[in-house]
Amino acid sequence: MTVESTAARKPRRSSGTKRAAGAASAAKPAAATAQTQDAEPQLVQLLTPQGERVDNAENAEFASFVADITTEDLRGLYRDMVMTRRFDGEATALQRQGELGLWASLLGQEAAQIGSGRALNDADYVFPTYREHGVAWCRGVDPTNLLGMFRGVNHGGWDPNLNNFHLYTIVIGSQTLHATGYAMGVAKDGADAAVIAYFGDGASSQGDVMEAFNFSAVYNSPVVFFCQNNQWAISEPTERQMRVPLYQRAQGFGFPGVRVDGNDVLACLAVTRWALDRARRGEGPTLVEAFTYRMGAHTTSDDPTKYRRDEERAAWESKDPIQRLKAHLLATGGADEAFFEELEAESEAMGKRVREAVRAMPDPDTMAIFENVYADGHALVDEERAQFAAYLASFESAEEGH
Repeated sequence: MTVESTAARKPRRSSGTKRAAGAASAAKPAAATAQTQDAEPQLVQLLTPQGERVDNAENAEFASFVADITTEDLRGLYRDMVMTRRFDGEATALQRQGELGLWASLLGQEAAQIGSGRALNDADYVFPTYREHGVAWCRGVDPTNLLGMFRGVNHGGWDPNLNNFHLYTIVIGSQTLHATGYAMGVAKDGADAAVIAYFGDGASSQGDVMEAFNFSAVYNSPVVFFCQNNQWAISEPTERQMRVPLYQRAQGFGFPGVRVDGNDVLACLAVTRWALDRARRGEGPTLVEAFTYRMGAHTTSDDPTKYRRDEERAAWESKDPIQRLKAHLLATGGADEAFFEELEAESEAMGKRVREAVRAMPDPDTMAIFENVYADGHALVDEERAQFAAYLASFESAEEGH
């Protein structure tokens, strides 16, 4: 959790018979470093895969950030995850039926998104990728608005300023720079708010992310970098992307990094609250690595069976975030079967509403592409608009001629 020094101690030069002893002594820290890197990184976990509460000294500080969570709150977190998964499954089905051009599923990452999303205050601002459907749900964005871009009828479908939830970002990693700049502005304004940027393990290899880390550290920006490490950057596993655990990258930039069980919604809520609290107090950025798993394909254009084993997915299915919280609720008497049945009916009704809304989406105005390019208009855009209008009119003239 704390920033560790990466400076290596250099052994003193020696001569004669002392040289061998010096070499042996220099080898010890190197071996210790290798062992440290090979050891399993510390993981913040408050709910085991079996749904049991974890109560130990290592997690005590983080546990204090969810001490106020009631049974009703836990039921709410469970509902959030179930509704998000149902929406995600409906969107995948709609794409398979030809209603959407593409879809990026969050299956398996519900705890990371709902936990972090529910940690946010109203004044906080979110910069998502294209997979943060659960965070959008927490910010009050209508699920049907998320589908317009994937259907090709708009460029986003919602006003970012209404929910402090930015439009989806397709360019990998660029939103971390946007978030850093926005957070610098928040700090200059003296606002009691924080910024959170979402990205994946693959995006962490982008130069934009490293630049964002550096700028945010230098300017002490109130930003939380929330990386959902779902183990695969399309077909590239994390072990082929990096030599050290991802959260440790923060050390090189001078701010804390922490790894949390990304399938534990309670731990994700606690760690994100802690990181956001640091940001609002003026203590600068934090890197949170939510260690989770992408249960489905990278997008609907991907086939994960070509590059990963069924055994791997099966092992992660036993850590399913929704089943984990359900087991906890049942074991503690926090919910009964009637609750789960009512929620199932609610999720089905939502799925029906999404289907109907997508199929009813009107085609966009052909000339809308030229709107809002510049705030005060631009001569070149006006010229291009006129050329395109003439191009479209040529088809109408040709039809009339026949």
